[in-house]
Amino acid sequence: MLTPVQIRAITLDLDDTLWPIAPTLERAEARLQSWFDAEVPATAAQWRDAEYRRALRAEVNREHAALAHDLSHLRREMIALALRRAGDDPLLAEPAFELFLAERQRVEFYADALPALERLAARYPLVSLSNGNADLHRVGLGAHFKAQVSAREAGVAKPDPRIFRLAAETAGVAQHEVLHIGDDALLDVLGALDAGMQAVWVNRERQDWVHEPQRPHLDVADLHAVCAVLGLAD
Repeated sequence: MLTPVQIRAITLDLDDTLWPIAPTLERAEARLQSWFDAEVPATAAQWRDAEYRRALRAEVNREHAALAHDLSHLRREMIALALRRAGDDPLLAEPAFELFLAERQRVEFYADALPALERLAARYPLVSLSNGNADLHRVGLGAHFKAQVSAREAGVAKPDPRIFRLAAETAGVAQHEVLHIGDDALLDVLGALDAGMQAVWVNRERQDWVHEPQRPHLDVADLHAVCAVLGLAD
């Protein structure tokens, strides 16, 4: 059970907590493919093959393992490698990546996300805590958050306790005074618990919890339920 009186700040995951990530990435991938088709047909022909892309990704992940927390770097390197392999200019990786990233910021929020954020932000400082490369201001949420912490800037990714520690420091509170809200049982819930925070599992698909003996302080279907427990409901 949550201990609301102890909470002085809230950290929130972004992808699949505030919006579904799969359709967002599908649109970004389609936009990138269209750009390849128009600008670098040789790269486009190879990139269209899903197996080829998986092999490129695996190769880049191996060669850049020290930067596994930096998804933007990995994506940019993957595009550059594809361009080189097809005989195209690898310097085109930068504009191609920026096009992909811009489309990646076009998200469609879950129905509960914006109303809940308004209520949460009215009482608590909010800090986003994400392994991804969404930008709060570009997706339109900058006004609700005090700050954002990403794996790229932290140098480590969830569930590493150091990124949770950085988020607490950014919020200006102790770790035990933070409530972390996220959808991933391992990265968000267990990561937050191991960092000494309270944790909410946003379990939209109503999956079973399989990580006993640890458990989230709250298991909810949406963010409205979090607001209700914190006394922030309509």
